[in-house]
Amino acid sequence: MEKNIKKLLEIKEKEMIKSFQKNNMTLMFVENRNELISYLKNIFINQKTVALGGSVTLNQLGVIDLLRNSDVKFIDRYEENITKEELKERFRAAFSADLFLTSTNALTIDGCLYNIDGTGNRVAPMIYGPDEVIVIAGLNKIFESEEEAISHIRHVSAPANAIRLNKNTPCAIAGKCSDCLSHDRICSSYVKLSHQSQINRIKIIIVEENLGY
Repeated sequence: MEKNIKKLLEIKEKEMIKSFQKNNMTLMFVENRNELISYLKNIFINQKTVALGGSVTLNQLGVIDLLRNSDVKFIDRYEENITKEELKERFRAAFSADLFLTSTNALTIDGCLYNIDGTGNRVAPMIYGPDEVIVIAGLNKIFESEEEAISHIRHVSAPANAIRLNKNTPCAIAGKCSDCLSHDRICSSYVKLSHQSQINRIKIIIVEENLGY
């Protein structure tokens, strides 16, 4: 990273750490995926139960493979050949996990997380259930305002995920949200996580790369 851009990022990092701390969430930055994996290896231990939300970011970073090879009880939503009923049970089991691991659609420098879900199986455990939540995201998920964050989700995150999941929605064709009533719609639950009552239950880790949508 160019030195002046790095300096600018360091200034924003300090501001964001204070903002999330004010909202009772912990925020940290790591330079790259290798540093992230080293950090997570010290967490994925002692047979703790770990669940995760669907995430392109976690796939890109190799976190899912790491979980499968760690000393944890991994509730693996991506296991091959599981039935719809088995998948539903794994979604429900996430509420009693020791740790829930996910990414986020967007976050703002004032200390808030923004997500849109279809069924809610990702955002629900972020809100309630697991003792600990770790949110991992790239620099491209950081926005100055709520308006920018929501616009990104509606016109980038949702259409890209609709295409990835082979959904028959207008956004998968037009590349932007039209607030449709499609049966395949994947953006039904809009969730903003701001000030938390449980101090430091949610930890956010920003990898200094562009990741996911």
